[in-house]
Amino acid sequence: MDEIVMLPVIQPAEIQARPRKPDWLRVKLPVGKEYARVRNLVDEYKLHTICESGNCPNMGECWGAGTATFMILGNVCTRSCSFCAVATGRPNEYDQDEPRRVAEAIKLMGVKHAVITSVNRDELKDRGASIWHETVVQVKQLSPETTIETLIPDVKGNWEALEVMISPGQEVVSHNMETVGSLYRMVRPQAKYERSLEQIKRTKEYGKRTKSGIMLGLGETKEEVYKAMDDLVQNGLDILTLGQYLQPTKRHLEVAEFIHPDLFAHYREEGLKLGLKYVESGPLVRSSYHAERHVSV
Repeated sequence: MDEIVMLPVIQPAEIQARPRKPDWLRVKLPVGKEYARVRNLVDEYKLHTICESGNCPNMGECWGAGTATFMILGNVCTRSCSFCAVATGRPNEYDQDEPRRVAEAIKLMGVKHAVITSVNRDELKDRGASIWHETVVQVKQLSPETTIETLIPDVKGNWEALEVMISPGQEVVSHNMETVGSLYRMVRPQAKYERSLEQIKRTKEYGKRTKSGIMLGLGETKEEVYKAMDDLVQNGLDILTLGQYLQPTKRHLEVAEFIHPDLFAHYREEGLKLGLKYVESGPLVRSSYHAERHVSV
């Protein structure tokens, strides 16, 4: 019998060139009794969480502490951002009973600070503002001591909808820029850099504590990060989160660079110098990471 020779597998050059995930990005798998309790409540109340839909690396830590970021208005987004793991398509009709279920789940969890976000619902005339408003109202009614951060989507310049979203009494209003201006067409093709800045400015003028987040490692330069932070300060931002972009699937944008923790620390210092009140900056930082700290800074 002829000898079988196993030839080495040659990987395409583009795969070989991909940066390898560094050790500082390793996270623990979600385990523990408190994690299981939150998992059961989310399932029982048929709730969506961005923790799951967004493949958040901190889900184990946050759920283990009895907290979660709830995603209202369904789990299908009308946008097709090239970084996001949330499903894209035409959403079903929204559930008008969702505000009650979210409020009851938050009360049962006993959380002191709740984060609520949503998919984009561009097909709705009010962008889902009525559900946003009612959700915050019902959470406050059932859990008056609970502070709330709402991470709201781009309202596409519908400023009346914005006012409805941010008026019911939440302590922090967040809207993520996601990236620097030069990468918007690639990262957020249906959004506009200047429009998101204006949304933050209007939120601040309404009297709210403002927050935003930027992902790093998509190919931005240091100068572009400084510029984005300065733009945010000029438009009234209070709190900024900076974290490492991680490719959720092979269909999404690849990571251009893994940012070292020292550079994240540097950006934090620079952001504070520019006038931001608080900067949460690190490889595993996400929008709602340590959100309870952002209520009173």
